[in-house]
Amino acid sequence: MSATAKQNAKIADLKDARVPTALYWSVEDVTKWIEELGFPQYKDCFQTNGVDGKKLIVIDASSLPKLGITDFDDIKLISKTIRDLLGIDEPFWNRTISRPNREELGMYLERKSVSGDQSAELSYNKFDNYWPDLKWYPPLANHCLILPHD
Repeated sequence: MSATAKQNAKIADLKDARVPTALYWSVEDVTKWIEELGFPQYKDCFQTNGVDGKKLIVIDASSLPKLGITDFDDIKLISKTIRDLLGIDEPFWNRTISRPNREELGMYLERKSVSGDQSAELSYNKFDNYWPDLKWYPPLANHCLILPHD
């Protein structure tokens, strides 16, 4: 795949207000962010593990101890700030099956978190327009349909 297609996807995403710019952060940008957040002691944790914007997408409270962050209050604050930074909703632990499992942006960011040409060439607009099969639809869309009983 071409470098031009990858660059075009990046430019389209950076122009799209729906896409968080943190998606394209380098490791240095992430370490600067964690320091500015008030946790300079964790710069090495992010640096050593090569956490860039794409890897930041998959960082949550359960993965922070694997990076070396073990203080529970710090874990809560960092994971919440990552969700806010990326515009990802907090996991809803008692969600019913009638609610969508994830929002569209979350599914897009999940696709962008992996490496490879297909991910690199994908922009949010392209995802939104051309990949409707990845969007979530309720499993029983006709659950309110009342059928006559014989």
